[in-house]
Amino acid sequence: MENALKQIWSRGEPVLNGWCSVGSPFTAEIMAAQGFDSITIDGQHGALDYSDALPMFQAMRGSGKTLLARVPWREPGVIMKYLDAGAMGIICPMINSAEEAAEFVSYLRYPPLGQRSFGPTRAAFAIDGYSTTAANDHILAFAMIETAAGVENLEAIAATPGLDGLYVGPADLTLGFTNGRLAPGFDREEPEMIELQQRIASVAKAAGIHATLHCGSSDYAARGIEWGFDMVTVQNDVRFLATAAGAVVDRFRTLTGSVGSDSNSGAY
Repeated sequence: MENALKQIWSRGEPVLNGWCSVGSPFTAEIMAAQGFDSITIDGQHGALDYSDALPMFQAMRGSGKTLLARVPWREPGVIMKYLDAGAMGIICPMINSAEEAAEFVSYLRYPPLGQRSFGPTRAAFAIDGYSTTAANDHILAFAMIETAAGVENLEAIAATPGLDGLYVGPADLTLGFTNGRLAPGFDREEPEMIELQQRIASVAKAAGIHATLHCGSSDYAARGIEWGFDMVTVQNDVRFLATAAGAVVDRFRTLTGSVGSDSNSGAY
């Protein structure tokens, strides 16, 4: 049992992570067929639940990509079920303290390192060489830094034993850190937000763990790598679909001078 992301990092290369928000095995299969190093199933804000996630893991098994999941919350039952389904890493939202980070990590590790219950229903045969020891060694734990409290306790969170990385969710981080003064969104250009993102990457590196940034564009993701992030996510399947479809429609309207039917230009 190995985690390919660790091999990429050992070569000094960044990880490019894909993101699935649509509860569809076919969409997941398409995403996994692209050049991403890993694919995350979004169980928090995605239009899906565990019954969708399981066949999505199955559809992506043959891709060789490292499969991750963002869980809805720091809840042990859900975290353990995603792991039992075959996730090789968990991204947990809204980690605000070292205590919460330690609790989160404990749900991913079998005793004596944690309190994970044994029952790898699918993981035991879907992941080659699966064992409790190997799972403890290779399954990744990412804590999302998204709130003012998380920023305040950043160093303590990063120092949590067994934590593998910090994951920056720019939308919630902007809302929380500025107390709603700035609107949420990716690819922040405000100096205070750039400085904060750089600080998070620096703190992670100093603690010997990884730093991940969710981005809205490849250009911004490349800047994130320059700032010290060693894993970046660019958009998600929903945005890819909306952007590509919108571009086709806009181009057609421009070439033909047609207006067409009224549409919802504010689609996500």
